[in-house]
Amino acid sequence: MLPEGVVVAASAAYLALLFAIAYYGDRRAAAGRSLIANPYTYTLSIAVYCTAWTFYGSVGRAASAGIGFLPIYLGPTLAACLWWVVLRKIVRISKTHRITTIADFIASRYGKSTGIGGLVTVIAVVGITPYIALQLKAVSTSFEVLVQAPAVPEALATRGILADTAFYVALVMALFSILFGTRHLDATERHEGMVAAIAFESVVKLVALTAVGVFAVAGLFDGPAALFARAAADPRLARLLTWEAVPGGAAGWFTLTGLSMAAILFLPRQFQVLVVENVNEAHLRKASWLFPLYLLAINLFVLPLALAGELVFRGQVDPDTYVLALPLAGGREGLALLAFLGGLSAATGMVIVATIALSTMICNDLVTPLLLRLRALEGESLSGLLLAVRRGAIVLILLLGYAYFRLIGEGYALVSMGLVSFAAAAQFAPPILAGIYWRGATRRGALAGLAAGFAVWAYTLFLPAFARSGWLDAGFLETGPWGIALLRPYALLGLAGLDPVTHAVFWSLVANVGLLVGVSLLDRPGPLERVQAELFVDVFRRRAGAGGDWRGSARIGDLQALLARFLGEARAGQALARAAEAAGCALAAEAEAPPGLVRAVERELAGAIGAASARVMVASVVQGGEVGLAEVMEIVDETSQVIEYSRRLEEKSRELERATEELRAANERLQELDRMKDEFVSTVSHELRTPLTSIRAFAEILLSEPEMPRGRRQEFLAILVRETERLSRLVNEVLDLARLESGRVQWHEAALDLGAVVREAMESGGQLLRERGVRLVLRLPREPLEVTGDRDRLTQVLLNLLANAAKFCPAEGGRVEVSAWREGGEARVAVSDNGPGIPPAERERVFDKFHQVHDRSGHKPTGSGLGLAICRHIVEYHGGRIWVEEAEGGGARFVFSLPLAAAQTKKPGAGAPG
Repeated sequence: MLPEGVVVAASAAYLALLFAIAYYGDRRAAAGRSLIANPYTYTLSIAVYCTAWTFYGSVGRAASAGIGFLPIYLGPTLAACLWWVVLRKIVRISKTHRITTIADFIASRYGKSTGIGGLVTVIAVVGITPYIALQLKAVSTSFEVLVQAPAVPEALATRGILADTAFYVALVMALFSILFGTRHLDATERHEGMVAAIAFESVVKLVALTAVGVFAVAGLFDGPAALFARAAADPRLARLLTWEAVPGGAAGWFTLTGLSMAAILFLPRQFQVLVVENVNEAHLRKASWLFPLYLLAINLFVLPLALAGELVFRGQVDPDTYVLALPLAGGREGLALLAFLGGLSAATGMVIVATIALSTMICNDLVTPLLLRLRALEGESLSGLLLAVRRGAIVLILLLGYAYFRLIGEGYALVSMGLVSFAAAAQFAPPILAGIYWRGATRRGALAGLAAGFAVWAYTLFLPAFARSGWLDAGFLETGPWGIALLRPYALLGLAGLDPVTHAVFWSLVANVGLLVGVSLLDRPGPLERVQAELFVDVFRRRAGAGGDWRGSARIGDLQALLARFLGEARAGQALARAAEAAGCALAAEAEAPPGLVRAVERELAGAIGAASARVMVASVVQGGEVGLAEVMEIVDETSQVIEYSRRLEEKSRELERATEELRAANERLQELDRMKDEFVSTVSHELRTPLTSIRAFAEILLSEPEMPRGRRQEFLAILVRETERLSRLVNEVLDLARLESGRVQWHEAALDLGAVVREAMESGGQLLRERGVRLVLRLPREPLEVTGDRDRLTQVLLNLLANAAKFCPAEGGRVEVSAWREGGEARVAVSDNGPGIPPAERERVFDKFHQVHDRSGHKPTGSGLGLAICRHIVEYHGGRIWVEEAEGGGARFVFSLPLAAAQTKKPGAGAPG
């Protein structure tokens, strides 16, 4: 045993060190040199998952259940494999919408509902209270063991409050949480000092537990082989090394693994460190394998410590205290003090982060909606009041945990208390996972599922704890309320044979998921719910900050006054300046705020009072928007069902009108495509039949006249080659267009001179025009036209345009002019001919696939009508455009433009060549 003064002094010094680390971390953050902006600190902060449950309770559980302690750590290891898919999406959503808590996340997804936010908060506070009590029990019990002896201490709950160590521990933790968790109202501000302190605590508890494990294995039993040999020789301990010791068997193993997978994501404190305190979502890549390594390291000596404790103490010491009792029994008081500080780290880390998260939820989702109903507070600054609420909530939460410890804690092992909270946190998994992957999940479905799951959890797991501790009639457990056996909490509806945790998890999740899915399928979401569903489900396909526009108008001065109520004048001015800069507008008090600025103000408020309350407050200053000032109180009370129904009908009517118009347009387009398809099939059939007929005819002549003169044979073979090339060109055009439309073309873009490309195309394609007696004219600028593009594809555009011009030039006196020039930030190329030209009505349609312009006699020109469609695809891919206009003196002039490279600028006087 150690003197009480030494233990208190060491604890005070350690807590002072944590204060110093947190203070230094905040100073570094303010200077722009963050301590936590790396994946290693982030991973260590996630290790807040390893609480006093891990440090003391896992050893206690292993002493009775053997490897049954492992599922609590296998679950997070399996969950970490999915972090890049699931957790990254949650992080991205939270950063986009300035989400501050798990209650805010769920409320924001389901139409920014204050009702859901309040229910989630109640579930979290009630559900996490046993977990906080667990930490207080662990610290107070370990203190008593350290200052008394390695024996079972007296019942702590029988002492007076002022003589109870747990009471003072609760007050110290409340002070630390207040100082480093509620300095400002904006909950989205990262608590960098707190995170740095939590990361340091994770190192301390790992070192402490490892040191005790090494001492127990090597110092007391001459190595792991000797320890396990002695345990295997003891029939009572040999059972701990088999599957038989696992409570609940395979069902219990599966339940605990699933519970811990949900807990690592959905416990409020884990959401805080994983999501709210995340600096960079890329850190998830490294954390997804570093965190499982940490879990492996901290649990390496759990089973050896349990076996050593059983061999040394033979049941005379509480297994939850073996980590302290073994060093004391071996005369290593310094090691015992280090172990105590490790357990203190494990407990304080959890309590501090959990109380910060829960206090924010209480303020944003319970107190703020009530304050908004008090007309006496209209126009008053609420920032100081809300800060006081959060600080008071921290004290209240810790006092609730202490009260639960005094009432229930003595009757439960540490692990059993923790599992009650794990089962409560699992209720958040269905609405969150459904919300980020299923658009059809609705507010009423989530509300019904959460309420039912929470009620079943409370009935089958929370209330039985009071019955087992004597605060409720024992008949509640044994015979069920009013003697109804089907209502027994541990055998609900006759389902017996399961351990209490598995039984409670099964029924609560059946109720939760069943009502969430069932009600959602029968329900129709409101407009805001649909918008939020799209934003959450498709977060990776939408730009940050995108959201449903406010349709009404608001003065910038009103928005600034609204921000000042919650953030204070100075911070409101800074926030509005940032929002105005992002929205691209000036800060004039009487000016009307654009929708982007209104959205930005809503996001700023969401960081202070939560998404649901922020929506209500912004609606109060937006005139003619989604809600009016007179409706604010009704939104808070959720009694605006008639208005909601009317809005839904109006939205439905608009949707039907839009759908009808779209269907009409689509039908007309389909008819046009059908006509063009028929024309295309006719054209292609004719174009294919002509060369195929020629090829077959000349091939049959060559086959039937083997003695044909050589000159004649060469003439026929030349015809066969030409017809084959003609056939190949047609097939290539069809395939080329298909690849362009499907996006399967491989592009090879590089910097190039468009003038040089024009010259090369003229050299390769001009021979065809010269053979037909067409005169070619080329006009290029002296300076290069630098663009970025695929040389082969741009050459193809020019060759197609040249071929098209050759097709329409007159047989005699034909003239084709190709020119290139710079205009503004574009390079332009024009191909002009002196043919019949294209009527104005046809100039837009000439680039449609299958479409061909008839000549004056009404006949279609040769070709498939795909060349110009291919040109348009290629030019538009390069960010340009293509059109046709009348050439000077008649004829057609095809022009396309491409953006110049970034280094190119328009020079004075630059224009088309003369």
